[in-house]
Amino acid sequence: MPQGTIKKLASDRGFGFISGAGGDVFFHHSVVADNKFDELKEGQPVTYEVATDPDDRGRDKGPRAVSVTPV
Repeated sequence: MPQGTIKKLASDRGFGFISGAGGDVFFHHSVVADNKFDELKEGQPVTYEVATDPDDRGRDKGPRAVSVTPV
């Protein structure tokens, strides 16, 4: 499971970005383990998995983090 750090949080909008070995990856608050999105801080280490997310037309929106867990 890759490890990275929280690069940017948009707490009011419920998403953020993780900086990892493969570049920056988007994540949504709903994929944070134990619903602890509000406890995340920029610079905090996390583990995550990478998945692709097709949009409603089936086009690939690119990689996004899932199963985000604070270390």
